[in-house]
Amino acid sequence: MNRALKPVLAVGLCAGSLLCYAVTAQAAEGWRNPSLSPDERARLLVQELTLDERIGLLHGPMALSFPGGPPLPAGSVGGAGFIPGVPRLGIPALTETDASLGITNPGNVRPGDTATALPASIALAASFNAPLAYQGGVMIGREAAARGFNVLLAGGANLARDPRNGRNFEYLGEDPLLAGVLAGESIRGIQDQNIISTVKHFSLNGQETGQFHANSVIDEAAHRESDLLAFQIAIERGQPGSVMCAYNLVNGAYSCGNDHLLNKVLKGDWGYKGWVMSDWGAVHATDYALKGLDQQSGEQLDEQVWFGEPLKQAVAAGTIPETRLSDMAQRILRSMFAAGLFDGKPVKPEIDAAAHAAIAKQVADEGIVLLANAKGLLPLSPAVRTIAVIGGHADSGVLSGAGSSQVTATGGNARVVPVGGEGPQAMWGRQVFHPSSPLKALRAVLPDASITFNDGRYPAAAAAAAAQADIAIIFANQWMAEALDAYDLSLPQGQDALIDAVTAANPNSIVVLQTGGPVLMPWLDKVGGVIAAWYSGQKGGEAIADVLTGRVNPSGRLPQTFPASLDQFPRADLPGWGLPAKQQFDVVYDEGADVGYRLFAARDMKPLFPFGHGLSYTSFAYDKLRVRGGDTLTVSFEVSNTGAVAGKDAPQVYLADAAGTPLRRLIGFDKVELAPGEHRTVTVKADPRLLGHFDEAANKWQIKGGSYTVVVGPSAGVDSLSAKARVRAQRLKP
Repeated sequence: MNRALKPVLAVGLCAGSLLCYAVTAQAAEGWRNPSLSPDERARLLVQELTLDERIGLLHGPMALSFPGGPPLPAGSVGGAGFIPGVPRLGIPALTETDASLGITNPGNVRPGDTATALPASIALAASFNAPLAYQGGVMIGREAAARGFNVLLAGGANLARDPRNGRNFEYLGEDPLLAGVLAGESIRGIQDQNIISTVKHFSLNGQETGQFHANSVIDEAAHRESDLLAFQIAIERGQPGSVMCAYNLVNGAYSCGNDHLLNKVLKGDWGYKGWVMSDWGAVHATDYALKGLDQQSGEQLDEQVWFGEPLKQAVAAGTIPETRLSDMAQRILRSMFAAGLFDGKPVKPEIDAAAHAAIAKQVADEGIVLLANAKGLLPLSPAVRTIAVIGGHADSGVLSGAGSSQVTATGGNARVVPVGGEGPQAMWGRQVFHPSSPLKALRAVLPDASITFNDGRYPAAAAAAAAQADIAIIFANQWMAEALDAYDLSLPQGQDALIDAVTAANPNSIVVLQTGGPVLMPWLDKVGGVIAAWYSGQKGGEAIADVLTGRVNPSGRLPQTFPASLDQFPRADLPGWGLPAKQQFDVVYDEGADVGYRLFAARDMKPLFPFGHGLSYTSFAYDKLRVRGGDTLTVSFEVSNTGAVAGKDAPQVYLADAAGTPLRRLIGFDKVELAPGEHRTVTVKADPRLLGHFDEAANKWQIKGGSYTVVVGPSAGVDSLSAKARVRAQRLKP
């Protein structure tokens, strides 16, 4: 029926008739019609809500019970957060869990519940494998649904501007294209399971030190070309139902009350239709509603429930329009409709634990980076008869990063090592090892070798053990945690000295780094090989053993530049370190959009290992480069496996010159698997924004016309092929 006729029929033509009743009922219940768009259904449904019901959707507590506090909210699933629904209208509650690396179980709130523990996001980034990111998202989404969750706090897209950032392991490296694509694919995998995902932490959450008082200062154009571009790409690809704002300030305004970021950029320029939720404890005023925040999360951590009674009073006083209140609720409902939460979804699927463990194993396999193999010790020769494994609790399991992303892996924790300390260190002060022992895995794949273990506490004893072995494998750990930054890039607790002692006793030593990011390697020229295993998840021990022995050919590539010195980064001293609590301070991002390898190129600095670096047990060659211009650049080339074993390569395409301006930008990448002698054509089409500059005055992307130079290579530091093409001048929407 024509909608224009409904009020006429209802009021004048059939008053009191059954037809009139049916028409008005259809108008009232139209939001139940699944054929309507999520936007239309949300618009209709929000009209049915009372003022109190709308406000009820805009705030909620953590779904955790604290000593002396209230029990879990009725109807909640123990986890990060809970937003009550509206039973009279069939609006389901929002049940939320941290899920960057798997489904968490904070404080064992769900007694005995374990989940598949993926490797750290930095390991996923090192895979350079977008389809694998999607598979990981699917896995997490299914495990969430099986537990009754429908909102995942996932999708970390912050760029690694400082290698000391305690949460870099939860993010996807230093490049906006790599981070945006992989975050977007992970989000897409989650949401394809009828689960809402966030993307977080918006924006410039670049350090943990003083995170509640750090003011991130950056030029608008530089912000658009770096961190914001990563978020924009992730949102475009993944369509997350919610964006989580951050703790820090950006250019003088808190992220969760930042009118420019939330209203101007996110909802205005980008046309984002979902809702903005706060980080837990990041709301400081009710007028954040006017500045773009739609929902207060984890309300116990804030000074008060700003989006509860104070919001109701502000609406009554007219300081916050009721239309804005409706918009806030409508955005939440819109994402719920888009995810299918009103249509019998998500269902609770059966979980194939073995299949999910296999995904975790593949991420670890493809994320491990062979950094150095100068003596050709890897893969380990079958002739090796004695191996000394040293340090890193390798007898028990593999290290994980700490904080809200901490997963209790299938099988439980292998070992928990108290760290101690005060403040944030006391809160997160436990080193958790997932139950996947590299020592046991090596013994399983090398049954004929004699493999001993030394815990590494005494360097002299470790050196003595190494001297008796053909090969020494040293596990070196850097534990990173939410709310805690690294003081510098050395290996903590004297591990550099341990490596020196062992390599002096046995030069045939291999170092396995379990870290949250780059570390310095003063011993590099003394060792025979180095692999970056990151935090490798619940199958990490097996993955490390398989890479060491050649059962898996390493294919990881660095998502972060490893510096030769901390002085190569813009801020030698960590901003805010040592300041009094609650003192606001500036973190000035003078490097602008030149994050990581871009800065190294701009300043002609040589890193220890460049972005994109990673070795293989085979060799690859690039040929037949072809570049077509026009509105953007389309690049095709051939990749060949020129070695003797099968392997995976991650070829990278960089822009080296844009209409006469030298620069270095990743504009495309792929992951290809090739048998010996096999070759394949790779084609990438550049996002035009990566070719241009953001014009703040015009509020558009400006692409200069002229000749553009493209290079193809195995890393940001090696150019194997080069070609040019012409690009037309153009302006693009922001």
